[in-house]
Amino acid sequence: MSHSLRPILYTIGIMVSVLSAAMFLPAGVDAAAGATTSAQAFFMSAIVGLSGGVLLALVTRTPLSELSARGAFVLTVGSWLALSLVAALPLRLAGEGLGWTDALFESVSGLTTTGSTILTGLDTRPPGLLLWRAILQWIGGIGLIVTAMAFWPTLGIGGMQLFRLESSDNSDKVLTRARELATAISLIYLVLTAACMFAYLFAGLSWLDAIAHAMTTVATGGYSTSDQSLGAFMGQGADLVALVFMVLAALPFGVYLMASRGRFGGFWRDAQIRAFLFLIIAVSIILAWVLAATGVHGDLPAWRVASFNAVSIITGTGFATTDYAAWGAGAEALFFIFMFIGGCAGSTTCSVKIFRYQIAGAALRKYMAGLLRPNAITPMRYNGRPVPVSALHGVLGFFFVFFAIFVFSAILLSTLGLDTVTALSGAATSLANVGPGLGDIIGPSGTFQPLSDPAKWVLTANMFIGRLEILTVLVMLTPRFWRG
Repeated sequence: MSHSLRPILYTIGIMVSVLSAAMFLPAGVDAAAGATTSAQAFFMSAIVGLSGGVLLALVTRTPLSELSARGAFVLTVGSWLALSLVAALPLRLAGEGLGWTDALFESVSGLTTTGSTILTGLDTRPPGLLLWRAILQWIGGIGLIVTAMAFWPTLGIGGMQLFRLESSDNSDKVLTRARELATAISLIYLVLTAACMFAYLFAGLSWLDAIAHAMTTVATGGYSTSDQSLGAFMGQGADLVALVFMVLAALPFGVYLMASRGRFGGFWRDAQIRAFLFLIIAVSIILAWVLAATGVHGDLPAWRVASFNAVSIITGTGFATTDYAAWGAGAEALFFIFMFIGGCAGSTTCSVKIFRYQIAGAALRKYMAGLLRPNAITPMRYNGRPVPVSALHGVLGFFFVFFAIFVFSAILLSTLGLDTVTALSGAATSLANVGPGLGDIIGPSGTFQPLSDPAKWVLTANMFIGRLEILTVLVMLTPRFWRG
């Protein structure tokens, strides 16, 4: 076995073991609820996964410190792929009518925190199965934050080098070691999840519903325990609880880390946060005005319906309290645009993300200034720091590849028989990891179940590629990557 592969396989073995051990929880829940078939599926899958993961880790035991830059790419892609396959096993064996295509679609959608689902009849599904879907999104959310803060800045993925951790002498340094970073992030993530859970309990949700929705809200994943999504749990304001925690989860966790060390200034100094908050307030006001003018918001106040659903799609959470497809073509067009926004870098959110639009805008302003004053030197700055040329290239490269894959996958879905709205929104929502699409089939009141298996594989690939910031996967497909 190649020495360079040993730390990769060792780490994957540990990850698979941890994920498999987590299966005992839904197994116990289903056993207590009398869902014997589902409980047995989770128990068997846990044994198989633990056996394989522990054996792989023992055979390849090697310090992660020996991991190379090329190995970091392989580890990132390989670990998410391995976890998706293992997570699909209990879904396939649970006796819920899922084939391997559907089981893998659901597990990838969970771990990538996309939230697209092929399951119907959620209200009557085994509770352990519903909890497992929430656990997958919760694990995927924390995994993404750690990857985005510890690996992607160092590897220069999509302009993320702007957020590289600095030396200990720099006041903007967060933490110096990836292990310390993961521990600190996990504690903050746990605190947010616990606070969200208790808020849901106060809003009248049961313990299972509160725990599951807290996990999927903080992960900005959007899996629910009901076919009506969060619309089934309005109670004393469950949508307002979700709104608050979706916004909190969309902020960079590096700012929370600095706040935990007594430095709270990042909340108003960070350009991402200012732009993100301004954006969600602005679009909520505009959409509320549209709803108030048309009167399609039902019994709830227009601002409440508008802000919740807009923030849910912008952050890629994918919850819904109503079928916004019924709001008219203009509203549908807005929600389609919302899919391409995302939250802040270093958060659990998806899609393009705010900072890339800011960098692209700064590049455009510099270009236009150069047209007016060719000899003027106008350095680009972001958050008070100069923007390296490599970061600018990374951002612009991300934009090109992201929208190229979107167009290609939309065309491919069209050739597989999907109508234009379903193909375009399906390509967008899967690549941006948002969840629901538009139209009668995959809209907020539908599921992805009616789609053909080939279409589901295209969407599964999109979810996987989009969650790993696209370039992480594509760089491994180049011959140069494997030439040494």
